[in-house]
Amino acid sequence: MSLKITFATSARVLQQLRHDPRTLGLMFIVPLALLGLLAWVYSATPRLFDYAGPPLLGIFPFIVMFLVTSVATLRERSGGTLERLLAMPVGKLDILAGYALTFGSLAIIQATLASFAAVHLYGMDVAGPQWLLVVVALAVALLGTSLGLFASAFARSEFQAVQFMPAIVLPQFLLCGLLVPVALLPTVLQWIAHCLPLTYAVDAMKHIATETTVSGRVYVDIAVVLAFALVAILLGALTLRRQTK
Repeated sequence: MSLKITFATSARVLQQLRHDPRTLGLMFIVPLALLGLLAWVYSATPRLFDYAGPPLLGIFPFIVMFLVTSVATLRERSGGTLERLLAMPVGKLDILAGYALTFGSLAIIQATLASFAAVHLYGMDVAGPQWLLVVVALAVALLGTSLGLFASAFARSEFQAVQFMPAIVLPQFLLCGLLVPVALLPTVLQWIAHCLPLTYAVDAMKHIATETTVSGRVYVDIAVVLAFALVAILLGALTLRRQTK
């Protein structure tokens, strides 16, 4: 793996995103708007917002980063850029690491803005430290980025990349413990839930929201989410095709 190639790829993708206000708006404005809408929905019952807000603070960036990353990567392929790069003596992991570095940097900004807005603008009250809320939101955004890169390796068009979202995102949303606690799910679904990274992200958010003392379980949850993200990046590098057709 070459750091020079990784940083060069990251700089090129970042330069392209600077001229794409719609994508930037999707990454930075949409999560803030959704959190604001959620706070408005629960304005009459703020305790419910304090309960449901932290998990959704992670889920919203997860969905957005998955969508943006997968589509942006497929746009590179459909435009021929990715194929030209892969025709050169450049490693697949170098390219995906460059994409991950770009979108990961944007995920830091996104997670920080969303967490700040949730607490200071929308009045979300969390018992745990706010900085840890940002860390979990960032880990989940990185997970969405890595899964988006992984999904893009199997898609041949931007439309196909979007089609992967229901298969990858929705099952995790249903089983992560947001709608029904994992312990109350049928046994088989509990086994599946414990194999899905979003379950650990939601668990960490719930603990931060309700516990003043951070337990080691939160850090384990964060480590599991990041481990899933790393594995997705590596699998994406292994499955990335050199040809679009």
